[in-house]
Amino acid sequence: GSGRLGQPGDGAGGPPEGASHCRSKIRKELVQRKMNIVPMNEHHVPQIALLERECFADPWSQQSIASELHNPLSLWLVAQEGQTLLGYVGSQTCLDETDMMNIAVSPASRRQGVARALIEALVSALRERGSRQLTLEVRASNGPARQLYESLGFLQVGLRKNYYQNPKEDALILRKEWSL
Repeated sequence: GSGRLGQPGDGAGGPPEGASHCRSKIRKELVQRKMNIVPMNEHHVPQIALLERECFADPWSQQSIASELHNPLSLWLVAQEGQTLLGYVGSQTCLDETDMMNIAVSPASRRQGVARALIEALVSALRERGSRQLTLEVRASNGPARQLYESLGFLQVGLRKNYYQNPKEDALILRKEWSL
């Protein structure tokens, strides 16, 4: 042979490598282009409460979520496409340390980069506000979330025994730190 490498579509190497990965990547990019991440406001609260009930065994009440709007320590961001809520993240900061209290993505919008975009936007906003670290708890059994957090630079710094109820389970404590 000539020693040349096959080019996609020329038949020399079979189907293009990663064709399905490419389609998946394009779909994710399309979703991200239409998605806006904005601070939570009062209009988001009912949708967030609904998503809380859909995603968690022990959801926050609508009243508890609404109270975060008036908490100067809180920063909640929502990902939306038009008027549709795709997901949200909630945090509280004390001095230069922030705790990510909640994150959820609607089942129809999962595996499309929404959680990653929310966390990246949160870290960016926290850095601007002078926070130097973000800590969170995650169920030990939640492999997809743990993989996402690891890919974003979070490291395990501790364990909380029996932190979660329904079902009872340990929480891993993860932290991401940065310099200002």
